[in-house]
Amino acid sequence: MEDYKKKLGGLADKLKQDPPKTPIQEVHPVKDVEEPKEAEAQLNVWIPKSLLKTMKGYGIEHDLSLKDINILALQSFLKGNLKKSVEKQS
Repeated sequence: MEDYKKKLGGLADKLKQDPPKTPIQEVHPVKDVEEPKEAEAQLNVWIPKSLLKTMKGYGIEHDLSLKDINILALQSFLKGNLKKSVEKQS
């Protein structure tokens, strides 16, 4: 029992001698909020095997999926053709 009292007394003295340590605030970077994605629809097409091989090679070289390549190609095609159809109408 005396050992217990000595330990408690020693603990109290130790707490009095040591200044309280202030907690260190951790700083974490703010995560970017992802923008809501546009709803997607499925598109199935048959293309020549040689074109598929070319697309896969391009995807590997530029770290793009086949889906990304298709989206970029369609956007580029439509952008160019929409300009032409507007010019024809005016």
